[in-house]
Amino acid sequence: MYVFSTECVKYQCNILDAHSLCLFTKKEKMKERRDRWLNKISSIKLAKEQQVAQAKRAAMPVVGDMRPLADALPELCQLIPSTTKTSRKASRKNRVPVKKKPEPTDFSLMKPAQKRKLLESETSRFSEAVKNLAHTKTNPLAAIGEHLRKRLKQEEEQGPS
Repeated sequence: MYVFSTECVKYQCNILDAHSLCLFTKKEKMKERRDRWLNKISSIKLAKEQQVAQAKRAAMPVVGDMRPLADALPELCQLIPSTTKTSRKASRKNRVPVKKKPEPTDFSLMKPAQKRKLLESETSRFSEAVKNLAHTKTNPLAAIGEHLRKRLKQEEEQGPS
């Protein structure tokens, strides 16, 4: 029985191409076979693509100067109606105003943004009332009453509008 080193096996594989497969391991043989199979498939696919491309080129008529065709077609700006500022203003005037839903007065039905707005406005009003109380230390109840009257008058003016 002969024992060959790897250098000897490679040398023998180069010399004996027909018998080289018997000196490879099973994994190497399978890998080589798979590579050949993939190469065959890719070459067939490439040949088909080239054939299809050739058929497309053969079927396509040769077109000469396309300038007359381009001149005959209308410009894009002619197809799309121009919108000017006057037409926009006119269309705005013709629109029917969208009715907004009245804001809920119940705090639990309000959306978070509405709640935040209400709290901010009430906080500012309260701070105004406190400032007014600081200026009128003689009669704080009269100052609160005056502030409430102003507030009610302001809400009545905003309500009918």
